[in-house]
Amino acid sequence: MEGNNNSFGDLSKRIKLFLRGIFDISTDTDRLATIEDIKSGIDMKGQNAWILIFSILIASTGLNVSSTAVVIGAMLISPLMGPILGMGLSLGINDLDLLRKSLKNFGVMVVLSLTTSFLFFSIPLFKNETPELLARTAPNVLDVIIALSGGLALIIALSRRNKSVNTIAGVAIATALMPPLCTAGFSLATGHWAYFGGAIFLFSINTIFIASATYIVVKFLKFPLKEYADKLRKKRISQGLTFLALLIFLPSVFMFYQLYKKSDFEQKVNGVLLELKEDKGISILDVDSNYKDNIVEFAVLGKSLGKEDIDKIQNKMKKLGYENVSFKVLQDVENKETLSRLSEIENSYLTTQQLLVKKEEQLVNKDKEIYELKTKLNSNMSISFDEVSKEIKSLNSNITSITFYNRISTDFKKIDTIPNFVLKWDAKTKKSEISKETTKYQNWLIQKMKNKKVVVKSE
Repeated sequence: MEGNNNSFGDLSKRIKLFLRGIFDISTDTDRLATIEDIKSGIDMKGQNAWILIFSILIASTGLNVSSTAVVIGAMLISPLMGPILGMGLSLGINDLDLLRKSLKNFGVMVVLSLTTSFLFFSIPLFKNETPELLARTAPNVLDVIIALSGGLALIIALSRRNKSVNTIAGVAIATALMPPLCTAGFSLATGHWAYFGGAIFLFSINTIFIASATYIVVKFLKFPLKEYADKLRKKRISQGLTFLALLIFLPSVFMFYQLYKKSDFEQKVNGVLLELKEDKGISILDVDSNYKDNIVEFAVLGKSLGKEDIDKIQNKMKKLGYENVSFKVLQDVENKETLSRLSEIENSYLTTQQLLVKKEEQLVNKDKEIYELKTKLNSNMSISFDEVSKEIKSLNSNITSITFYNRISTDFKKIDTIPNFVLKWDAKTKKSEISKETTKYQNWLIQKMKNKKVVVKSE
């Protein structure tokens, strides 16, 4: 029995030694050389400043034409990482002078980047909103994971005796510090303040988590602390920088939690609506999930949803951990029912015509009924203005008035009648919200009127 215990203990030690050999990063670490490497990349002046400017121009061009390859190329030559790594290192080794230097150069880096991208996107030719730009305006939990993983990979790669250029380049691509800054410059040039907030938030996430990752690895690898002649001053600096590190790290944990909850909310909303779509056999369009206000808006085509259906999906969200979620639905009620009734009448008409040829009065009445239903259907196709205006107003209180008119145009071959809706908004409403809501209402009215020519404008 004792022999078996010894064998098990030997096996356990071997496994531990094997795993330690795989995951241990301390034996191949050159601490002093790593500190010098990071310090040498902090300054944003001379060649570094010009490389930053040109890389921002390249990245802005890539975002403007939605070219991922061009954006990646810009990130490979960008010196953005230097000051951020410097901040994490200075907190880890209690170097107050290095922290001041890193913060100063970080400020220079941000100003140079924003100014360059602002000037680029101020040119009218380059003011288009592209998918690559819009992708950097709404951070999510994946951005946090990428930033933290990228920061850890970068500082570990830098700490090796034999530097891995490929790893460092790959991290530069993954963390993607440049596109958010370029998007922020685009927002300043075009006045899209909502985009600016999202882009700066995404850049801040990357910055905080890369600096935090650097701090964690520096502490873990026990980099040598800076020596001070005055021991009391050394203690105060150490305590102050440790407190500052906590001030940075704790909000980053809260930020991660908030983004996680937002992503989780959106994922569960999509799952509930997918079940509803399959259960009711309907089409669901323009889903807008607002985690902050606990509101979900979407449009429905097909069968109408009743209060029981709304209560059902609210209960599902409650079971998933989200109470008091408000669902607002844009739905078409009359057209679907009228089409179904019309189909029934027409089938009845054909049967009656074949079997009861002599009953002329009944046939005339059926003709009349069919005509009235078709007239009603056509009327529904052009919609009830009162009904639509009330639905739109109930969904957005910022709309102060709605105007409807038909615009008649001709190319001298045919005449077109184009329905036009004009939404007037409260002066406090943001331009980004107006643009988004206008597109949503236009898509809904196109489906409701079954007319692709419908035009919705805002003023």
